[in-house]
Amino acid sequence: MRNITNFYLLTTTPETIVKLNLKEVIPIRAFIGIDFNQAVKNEFYTFQKRFKKYAQKGRWKHIDNFHITLKFLDEISVLKAEQIDNVLKELCHNTEPFNLSFRDFGFFASRNSIKTLWIGISEGIQQLVSLHKEIDKSLIPLGFPKEKRKFVPHITIAQDLVFKCDFSIIKEAIGTPNIETIHVDSLSLFKSEQVENKRIYTKISEYKLLGTNKP
Repeated sequence: MRNITNFYLLTTTPETIVKLNLKEVIPIRAFIGIDFNQAVKNEFYTFQKRFKKYAQKGRWKHIDNFHITLKFLDEISVLKAEQIDNVLKELCHNTEPFNLSFRDFGFFASRNSIKTLWIGISEGIQQLVSLHKEIDKSLIPLGFPKEKRKFVPHITIAQDLVFKCDFSIIKEAIGTPNIETIHVDSLSLFKSEQVENKRIYTKISEYKLLGTNKP
């Protein structure tokens, strides 16, 4: 697990921190989520390429950025990151690992396009919902508002899409995600930044699910 303060030292230029207390360094954009190994990301990418053939336009998630978001934090300071770090350590200490399997494809619609194209979850969805609720509740004392929208766990593969034909036709042609069930044994705190017009997600810290709250 990375030390939060050291991470900021490594990702902040000397010019930025010379005259600042480290706790006051320019905030970072961050979120809590579940990462995948490269083999699973390759599987997602295979399906993403199939959808691309049917698209007129859209923004496609980079293969390295496939993940499940559990809580978007917006911008946080070093001090806030350290507080979140303590919360996640305790929460994960009491959370058991679980299996995750994938089903179907779906989307969130906007007025003139598909806002988000995603791969859905079947096995493990209750554990994800429970984890999301616990994170949401645990971060309220730190000033993070409770999520008002219904939590729908998913893996985003594209955004702002316009397809050449109806989605139901494309979905039937592509079929269902035949991706093997995976074992989830950690969650991560990520930094999100735009670098040369590319969105980059970097792990700040990873937390093992230890499940030691059994009676």
